[in-house]
Amino acid sequence: ELPQWIAEDLRDAGVPINGAVEDSIALMNRHTCRLDRMLVDLLTFSRIGRMQEVREISLDEALSHVLDEIHVPAGFQILRALDCATLMIGERDILTLLTALLSNAIKHHDRGTGKIIVASYIERGEVVLSVQDNGPGIPDGAQERVFGAMTTLKPRDEVEGSGMGLALARKIAQHYQGRASLRDHGDARGTRVEVRLPLQRPA
Repeated sequence: ELPQWIAEDLRDAGVPINGAVEDSIALMNRHTCRLDRMLVDLLTFSRIGRMQEVREISLDEALSHVLDEIHVPAGFQILRALDCATLMIGERDILTLLTALLSNAIKHHDRGTGKIIVASYIERGEVVLSVQDNGPGIPDGAQERVFGAMTTLKPRDEVEGSGMGLALARKIAQHYQGRASLRDHGDARGTRVEVRLPLQRPA
């Protein structure tokens, strides 16, 4: 809030806010917003698996909750293919996971329109949860690096973000003895992030 207080004090003192002063305050606001986002994401990262009950969660309800909270541009379609309806997981963790994967797919898309498919199914004793987009994709040499904390492939002046999205997804998968990875889905464009978790039945 400090840059905003400075701007308010300047206005109260009758000092015009324009030119280089206006640009500097805007720059401070942008950087402090990035710092705030990074601190929130680091706190979320540290709380994965903690202070919540692991129970059977409806993926459809969790996805609806996330879509109500995040901004989905008007030109984007979110399609559901939830053949596996439920997952044994902490409620906060599944919301964090879906938010991270969907936000990542939307944020890094290079067009004003897009299609994202959220799918779940059971395969070889595992629950597979995947989010597939038709965006620009991730270069082969960076497909493992994108799971690192605070990693972005583009400058933050081009794509805003803390670089924690896929790091959150991988930590959640590992906490539940699973794994998160990128998968080739056969199309020339797009990214498919796949989270595999051991199939667990409710007690």
